[in-house]
Amino acid sequence: MNSSKYPKELSRGTNNVVIALNKKEAGKIFTPESRVEISVEADNLKYANKINDLVVKFIRIEMEEDSQILVMERLNIFEPRSFEVEVREIMYSVFIEKLKELHSNGFVHRGIKGPSGYGGKLFDNVVFTSEGIRLIDVGISAIKEKAWEDLFKKYVDTELKETEEYYSFIMEV
Repeated sequence: MNSSKYPKELSRGTNNVVIALNKKEAGKIFTPESRVEISVEADNLKYANKINDLVVKFIRIEMEEDSQILVMERLNIFEPRSFEVEVREIMYSVFIEKLKELHSNGFVHRGIKGPSGYGGKLFDNVVFTSEGIRLIDVGISAIKEKAWEDLFKKYVDTELKETEEYYSFIMEV
């Protein structure tokens, strides 16, 4: 039984709920209790969207009485095992290319495996769609020009190690 106060709920994280707005848009609801500012996440999305299409697309911000909604493209998500092993391998290689392009242009997601201590499922910020692997939830992402250089490099190194674990995770049959 769904006890959500939000109609059309798609997912729920530690601090936010994502709802379906229509067939093409989803909304991440930010309340005063949200851990990340909506403007930070919106800026991170817009920065990554300028580089390539790996990160879910930012559309707009809507203001409600008691909340704010980050409107993004709605992704139709598939279980990795719904794709043949060979297709997963190709999708993964494209994912790595695009991820490295983000890194070389000063963006690191920081949530491939999922932030420790905040709940959620392993790798639930990396999703399979019919068009390929995509990244969602950029609330803890880092932009190089706003981060200390050595720290940014550490974030990139950690993320690349996590992608190796992700490969094993998606290749399980």
